[in-house]
Amino acid sequence: MTNFYIDKLAIVGVGLIGGSLSLALKAHGAVGQVVGIGRGQANLDKAMELRVVDSVTRDLAAGVADADVILLATPVLTLGPVARQAMPHLKPGTILTDGGSVKQAVIDEIEPFLRDDVQFVPGHPIAGTEHSGAEAAFASLYQGRRCILTPTARTAPAALATVHAMWEAAGCEVVAMEVEKHDRVLAAVSHLPHMVAYALVNAVGAYDRYEENILEYSAGGFRDFTRIASSDPTMWRDIALTNRDALIEMIGQFEAYLRELKDDVAQGDSERLFEFFRRSKESRDAIL
Repeated sequence: MTNFYIDKLAIVGVGLIGGSLSLALKAHGAVGQVVGIGRGQANLDKAMELRVVDSVTRDLAAGVADADVILLATPVLTLGPVARQAMPHLKPGTILTDGGSVKQAVIDEIEPFLRDDVQFVPGHPIAGTEHSGAEAAFASLYQGRRCILTPTARTAPAALATVHAMWEAAGCEVVAMEVEKHDRVLAAVSHLPHMVAYALVNAVGAYDRYEENILEYSAGGFRDFTRIASSDPTMWRDIALTNRDALIEMIGQFEAYLRELKDDVAQGDSERLFEFFRRSKESRDAIL
């Protein structure tokens, strides 16, 4: 059990991220009532069937009313519009936070119409799978994972402490980070790998030297590497659009190294190929 407790938590977007937070807080006795808010009735029904939340509604205004903490867990491009729609219905003192993988664009959308009596704590739990929807949620998703909070000049220390404690109760190691650093770091370690996985599947799938689809011959290596290409296309479209500058910078970095590898292969340079692979292996092994 934990001393931290939220009387009423509203989750807008009851999928992997929001649903897993609900289950984690419930498992640790850290939340009273959880209301799930969404547009799709089938997903809301599944959330109730699996007891991911305590109640559901498609009415945003009704769902956020009297909530102490609200988590926005919808695609990045919808976070601003959803927050704007919900704002008139929040009680004074409500803490609004989000789980978006891009932070500057979200802050720019929400803060201009943020009420003085509502606190916004931008956040990003670094956890996930390629699955989505309420049935993808599980209580241990955040165990041993990090959650990054990017408070702004308008974020009150008490609100920051509450959201910090919420993610700790869910199992996360919580760190605070400057907004620009977050977006550039995530472009490197999360957004770029997804772009590469999507591009690789498309490149191999479009290979037309033979009549059959050669993806049918893919084994463990290809499937493991490209697992994240099964992620929600809407979510990754939004991330690519809202973190463009940082992502383009990292794609350029990747292209430079891929070009180096291509040249080494073309030249049959054994020593350079070995050194290229050795450096990569050592860097990868160091993070395990």
